[in-house]
Amino acid sequence: MDRSNQTSPVVGFILLGLSAHPKLEKTFFVLILLMYLVILLGNGVLILVTISDSHLHTPMYFFLGNLSFLDICYTTSSVPLILDSFLTPRKTIPFSACAVQMFLSFAMGATECVLLGMMAFDRYVAICNPLRYPMVMSKAAYVPMAAGSWAAGITNSVVQTSQAMRLPFCGDNVINHFTCEILAVLKLACADISINVISMVVANMIFLAIPVLFIFVSYVFIIATILRIPSAEGRRKAFSTCSAHLTVVVVFYGTILFMYGKPKSKDPLGADKQDLSDKLISLFYGVVTPMLNPIIYSLRNKDVKAAVKNLVSQKHLTK
Repeated sequence: MDRSNQTSPVVGFILLGLSAHPKLEKTFFVLILLMYLVILLGNGVLILVTISDSHLHTPMYFFLGNLSFLDICYTTSSVPLILDSFLTPRKTIPFSACAVQMFLSFAMGATECVLLGMMAFDRYVAICNPLRYPMVMSKAAYVPMAAGSWAAGITNSVVQTSQAMRLPFCGDNVINHFTCEILAVLKLACADISINVISMVVANMIFLAIPVLFIFVSYVFIIATILRIPSAEGRRKAFSTCSAHLTVVVVFYGTILFMYGKPKSKDPLGADKQDLSDKLISLFYGVVTPMLNPIIYSLRNKDVKAAVKNLVSQKHLTK
């Protein structure tokens, strides 16, 4: 249907969420609220220690601080909306607010894809070319790398969101999701979405396939270098500097590739169980992954644990 034939334009959307499973809503409300608090606390502490502790003023921890800030922004763009949907049977969101929420979540997700690739390059240089590390990963290099990650993610989000929200929406305005997730929104368009699908395929190649390939190649060289270290202690120490990042990469990309690997507007199975599964996978990506990041880096990184202990001890001394 063309815009000229659109007689009843949509001015807002209804977020379906888990309204078809009311028994799950209260349980998930408590779980998501607790996870969100952990996200704010864990990532907030990481940002604080990377700024306040001079020993963490390095490229790796600069990227980690950006990752923590990004996770806070991403979850804040969606979690309050999700929590509200658990309490409200029919949650209505204005068209403009839906566009803003879609833009923020898409921008943060794309930025994290690129940022994790930048962090892999940092680990590659640190392990494979340690003597050149101070020169290659100078402040003049790693600050533009982080800024470029943000710029790329925001640019992609502008393109994807503007294309999606320019589509005509008429008739059904119920989004079968917790938030204004782009694939769920595209299903409601009463126009051809082939351009949107092509655009998302290209975006998937740029922000999923290329960073994954870059990270994979980086770790092939990293592992090969580690295996050439003669002592077991040296190999263990070298691997410990990148194990946290590798764990985060596996969790993040494993979920996002499964969720966005096929940018289809309609699910071929069309089953209620599949819809619920897709929602819960999206929920896992949107909440659990940002919660795990600070936990992984805290448990697997001695420098971060030492910085957190110093921060806590300083607060006790000031009391």
